[in-house]
Amino acid sequence: MRVLGIDPGSETTGWGVIEADGRSYRLVECGVVRALSGQKLPARLLRIADALEGIIQRHGPDACAIEDGFLATNVKVTLKLGQVRGVAMLVAERAAIEIHEYSPRLVKQTVVGHGNAEKFQVQQMVKTLLSLSAIPEPHDAADALAVAICHFHHAAFAKRILVSQAGVKLPISALTRRRASR
Repeated sequence: MRVLGIDPGSETTGWGVIEADGRSYRLVECGVVRALSGQKLPARLLRIADALEGIIQRHGPDACAIEDGFLATNVKVTLKLGQVRGVAMLVAERAAIEIHEYSPRLVKQTVVGHGNAEKFQVQQMVKTLLSLSAIPEPHDAADALAVAICHFHHAAFAKRILVSQAGVKLPISALTRRRASR
């Protein structure tokens, strides 16, 4: 299974693609989409949309995990983040990719073990879980990878519950298989 994680930002949007086989993770690629200084918001949104479309075409993820918005003290910042999230969801929906949203607190809880974790702790765990030699840079890319890792944990758990409720025994490979059709 391949997941695209997105950490939305109006100036810098982090993204990361991870594969997992049910036992371990593998980094495919990660990076950021940066707005050009002085760009107006509509131009930034277009840049983000174009970049995410290219990433989806290049890597063909099965799912898209997006960090949910948080209520910033500045209402304008909150609205801008909502617009970036909307663009990311639109791009994923157009590509017929499952979309999942996770709160920043849940991402930290899942990756580090507690919801009040510091950024450095999240980055360190991403490095460890992906068996990387260094922390992914910039931090927005590491945050996006953390969102993707969070999705793997919660999606696998949800599938196990569904299988259990259906009373069907499936091999582990069936729980992590990539979709056959797009």
